Amino acid sequence: MQVPLDPADFGLATATTGAVTVLNGTPAGSPGALDRIAFVAQDAPLYANLPVADMLHVARNLNRRWDQQRAQARLAELDIPLKKKVGQLSGGQKAQLALTVALARRPDLLVLDEPLAALDPLARHDFMRSVMATVAADGISVVLSSHVVAELERVAIYLIVLSFGQVTVAGEVGDLVSANGAGLEEIVLTSMRESGKEVPA
Repeated sequence: MQVPLDPADFGLATATTGAVTVLNGTPAGSPGALDRIAFVAQDAPLYANLPVADMLHVARNLNRRWDQQRAQARLAELDIPLKKKVGQLSGGQKAQLALTVALARRPDLLVLDEPLAALDPLARHDFMRSVMATVAADGISVVLSSHVVAELERVAIYLIVLSFGQVTVAGEVGDLVSANGAGLEEIVLTSMRESGKEVPA
């Protein structure tokens, strides 16, 4: 998905018009929906002065669904020390910690809002590899909002491009590439130029 996410889409704000449902008709913002959705923003709400272990403790106390064993195992696999303060982690490690907190909630839907914007190419690759491994292992759905257009063709199944609140492109990635005879990045940029707003690659 190539569009900044609207908080109302996932119950984080109240929609002024219309209605939004998720997960086969569950009203966005309802307790049933929020328990099954995990959200990772570009600026993850991590506490810089806390050790990683304490960050997990805070997150565990704030969430009804929580898999501590999964969180600790994932951080160990990534070589992120539990005793290290969050503020001392690299950008890539912070992104992985935020993803770990989200995945420890065992969500059915993972929402990623510009998670790649502040990462270097290697950290982007590692982050998306982690996401795709989780999709394969757990069968969860992922909504990804990203202006890093080059990453989308590798990971996206369905693409929506919005410009000035209007859908300019929508369809399965394979079908879009075949129909346009062009790569996904070119399709997205052409659409944005035609609508009067170009998106950086």
